[in-house]
Amino acid sequence: MGFEFEIMRQRHLLLVTTCLWALSCALLLHASSDGFLRINLNKKGLSKDDLTAAKLVRQGNRLLKISSSDSDIVPLVDYLNTQYYGVIGIGTPPQNFTVIFDTGSSNLWVPSAKCYFSIACYLHNRYKSKKSNTYKADGETCKITYGSGSISGFFSKDNVLVGDLVVKNQKFIEATRETSPTFIIGKFDGILGLGYPDISVGKAPPIWQSMQEQELLADDVFSFWLNRDPDASSGGELVFGGIDPKHYKGDHTYTPVTRKGYWQFNMGDLLIDGHSTGFCAKGCAAIVDSGTSLLAGPTAIVAQVNHAIGAEGIISTECKEVVSEYGEMILDLLIAQTDPQKVCSQVGLCMFDGTRSVSNGIESVVEEENLGSDALCSVCEMAVVWIENQLRENKTKELILNYANQLCERLPSPNGESTVNCHQISKMPDLAFTIASKTFVLAPEQYIVKLEQGGQTVCISGFMAFDIPAPRGPLWILGDVFMGAYHTVFDFGKDRIGFAVSA
Repeated sequence: MGFEFEIMRQRHLLLVTTCLWALSCALLLHASSDGFLRINLNKKGLSKDDLTAAKLVRQGNRLLKISSSDSDIVPLVDYLNTQYYGVIGIGTPPQNFTVIFDTGSSNLWVPSAKCYFSIACYLHNRYKSKKSNTYKADGETCKITYGSGSISGFFSKDNVLVGDLVVKNQKFIEATRETSPTFIIGKFDGILGLGYPDISVGKAPPIWQSMQEQELLADDVFSFWLNRDPDASSGGELVFGGIDPKHYKGDHTYTPVTRKGYWQFNMGDLLIDGHSTGFCAKGCAAIVDSGTSLLAGPTAIVAQVNHAIGAEGIISTECKEVVSEYGEMILDLLIAQTDPQKVCSQVGLCMFDGTRSVSNGIESVVEEENLGSDALCSVCEMAVVWIENQLRENKTKELILNYANQLCERLPSPNGESTVNCHQISKMPDLAFTIASKTFVLAPEQYIVKLEQGGQTVCISGFMAFDIPAPRGPLWILGDVFMGAYHTVFDFGKDRIGFAVSA
């Protein structure tokens, strides 16, 4: 559980750097002609003030064609283009709650009427067990810790209404204490986790497992369509038991889940305008996560992306120091066919454990507290990737070292706000993820996020740095920027994930 906890902690820290699209909460419920329950949602533009609020939100730590009543749709609200949420009901009669549908966690929790000492509880809907005819006491206490706070409470059991499916006797958390600003300013009441039961606190089954056990679904899948159109009225759809053919083009490409807990799979290289970034050429782990807004990956790659799109980052003293003092030595070792994994240990910046260079628990070179030998080791490892890529392009020594210095200036900012020139978007390169031997392209319009500030548009990169060391890493988290471009199927019957172009 140590690795799972660290991922959960860091993925909630990612929320610090997310930007979101705002939505109003006017909901109209109706049955559509195809027999599915849908909710019409209205949007409004994103402002700089919304982004400031979003930083606080992010400081805490989803095949069967639809043709059966056994498939159920939960329309989604798109809050600031990153948090997608919808309404569920708990109890009999149902008490409505707005929840984030999060494939990066597995528990369902909502505020409890017994939450007396947290401001967040008074600003959101609270579950009242005394008003439900189907409530069953459990009483087991629990706590979930995030990067900037936690929720604590106790387990209860009750019926949960999702769309028009009633999941009976679902175990969930009544939160009696919420200690993060996230929950005060958030547009959501709680979180509905859609990860595997392996990471569920208290061994509570995720909602899809309960649906499966109660035979409520035509097929053991759920699917996400996230609408990234800021002018559209719909935020998207979450479908249990099938997929909506109106929301994707062509066929889905499936890849197996390699590690249960999160929806984790193996991916290959990230390509910038068709060119390798090197770091994941031999493979990286990846997680597809509806609860993370942007694209989070190794700093060595994100710096290259920032350089290619002209994103402004921070000047790293440690990075420039490594390139200045060790750049030529690294270059010479690579030319001499030294194993790239041993280069940094040979120049004295890392240790070598027999299989790879290692540092002492480094998390990210762009973390403000990340100083000393660990940071130098991490920067050296990035420099090896950069220099090795340039050697493949047959560049001269001067050009290679100059390029490495430029990348030092493109290291992502610790707060993630890597801004770009909005007028240059059309000139930026396509970026592509390699999954199941196929490339999934993101156009600039898809990976650049636009904010509104004083009537003007501000643009930021959809990429942020996130470093997990070997053997668990390197790791990518493909959040809503990717899921908005690619309709995503979570197949828990066959333990696989499918992607198709969103329509």
